[in-house]
Amino acid sequence: MKKILVMIALLASAVSMQAQKFALIDMDYIFKNIPAYERANEQLTQVSKKWQAEVDALTTEAQTMYKNYQNEVVFLSKEQKKAKQDAIMEKEKQASDLKRKYFGPEGELYKKRTALMSPIQEEVYNAVKDVADLRGYQLVLDRASDAGIIFGSPKIDISDEVLRKLGYAN
Repeated sequence: MKKILVMIALLASAVSMQAQKFALIDMDYIFKNIPAYERANEQLTQVSKKWQAEVDALTTEAQTMYKNYQNEVVFLSKEQKKAKQDAIMEKEKQASDLKRKYFGPEGELYKKRTALMSPIQEEVYNAVKDVADLRGYQLVLDRASDAGIIFGSPKIDISDEVLRKLGYAN
């Protein structure tokens, strides 16, 4: 009896899924065809390199301080050793704090990425939604994501239509 109920449920869901319309998009393709997105990515890359150089400079300074300490340790008094060790640890802490400030979960890079990318992503989302509403799609999947799409027919790919809706004819 349970097997029959399960079979009926599976058949009912299969029949209801046939009535739904699906579409695919390739968000990577769409974003690569939006110049503002590429400019924002370049800005993020540049600022990230600049900030990483600052962190690297502090880290290198701490490493140099440690090497110098190792060379001088036999000539230093107990107080001098403690002072140098404290200075090295403080420099390492500064590097760690700066790295967290720039690259942490709520760091400056995250904030900058959100400020630059959110408006573009929102615009793309709205265009996808408009195209989906216009064409009657109940579900739009991103083939560029890790959703496990093995095959998607090009007939249901609406990426170019979304780009046209955004004003980036292809």
